[in-house]
Amino acid sequence: MDFNDTAEEAKFRKEASDWLSANAEKKEHSRDVYRPAEMTGEGGESSALQDAKDWMTKKYEAGWACLHWPKEYGGRDATAIERVIWAQEESKYKVPGGFHEIGQGMAGPTMMLYATEEQKKQYLPPMAKGQEIWCQLFSEPGAGSDLAGIKTKAELDGDTWTINGQKVWTSGAHYSDYAILVTRSDFNAPKHKGLTYFFLDMKSPGIEVRPIRQITGGANFNEVYFTDVKIPDSQRLGEVGDGWKVALTTLMNERLAVGDASGVDFQEIFELTKESDFNGENAISNGGVREKLADWYCEYAGLKYTKMRNISALSRGDTPGPDASITKIVSANKLQDIANFGMDLMDNASIIKSDDKDDIRALFQGSLLGAPLIRIAGGTDEILRNIIAEQVLGMPQDVRVDKTVPFNEIPSGSKN
Repeated sequence: MDFNDTAEEAKFRKEASDWLSANAEKKEHSRDVYRPAEMTGEGGESSALQDAKDWMTKKYEAGWACLHWPKEYGGRDATAIERVIWAQEESKYKVPGGFHEIGQGMAGPTMMLYATEEQKKQYLPPMAKGQEIWCQLFSEPGAGSDLAGIKTKAELDGDTWTINGQKVWTSGAHYSDYAILVTRSDFNAPKHKGLTYFFLDMKSPGIEVRPIRQITGGANFNEVYFTDVKIPDSQRLGEVGDGWKVALTTLMNERLAVGDASGVDFQEIFELTKESDFNGENAISNGGVREKLADWYCEYAGLKYTKMRNISALSRGDTPGPDASITKIVSANKLQDIANFGMDLMDNASIIKSDDKDDIRALFQGSLLGAPLIRIAGGTDEILRNIIAEQVLGMPQDVRVDKTVPFNEIPSGSKN
């Protein structure tokens, strides 16, 4: 691994740093994040969303949005390593985010491969500018990790498809303008062969969005119901029955769009152990506590250098492989372990929620409640372990007895 920038990379980094310095507020510490001035009501467009749109528009107009996209669609034609450098520099500043990742990171790259040229010119620039938000309609109540097991039905009549069914865990559906959608168009074909992929307007008649209240108190993902929703065949991406292939394109880009688990990390638990009482002395003085800290530091360092290895590959012009799945599975479990230990360390005080957003203790509560979600979103632990076992370690695949069976003949707890 080479940790040094080339001359061109150093020039790009300075340009990015100079622009960010002139347009954003720098963080005082690693847990310092952007916070909107106010929220304008549940279910409506919040100031956080508007701030994120405004920031993305500012980046777009200065040539910093969707760096790796072609210029004709609103990008910069930047290299993969330049995209990494920008992310490293932007992470040092308090800037709004969390709304454009699915569109720019997943829907956009998929449309570049499968949409018509006219559609690309119509939908990609507003996506890059940040004015139109997209969501991903994949998971269903009976098909989460097993995406090929979906049952949302698509029926073609002339040049129009009618969609009926339900999706779940759809992040941002309540404020999204457009969506990418996987459906089942042929129940007689094997599960991976009868899928068809679309994009659609989320304001289409027949779409109902119901936010799901989370244990954290938020409601940022949803159930989405389709009742006779009409989609023109022109909005199909890929061939009829070839939706699995298109979905894989989206999922491969998801590995880049979904990064580390955000929340408390080694530095936060290290600081907490220096401040917390443990049998009459600072917790960090205890040998058992120091052993846990050592384990978490090794995981922290391992993730750091795994990402560095991927960055080195990008710098050489290579594409990082499936070992990128290691980052999420390790960081999500580390987050949950650290949050758990921090709550135990605070004892009864851990149940009191601080109104001070900069209080380090308040971070452990949110991280504990949110960690299980992160271990599911973007690929469950089990799916990621399969990817690592099969594609990194070269182990044999799981036996899939239903792979060639017509979908309507696969035993199910409910009828199609």
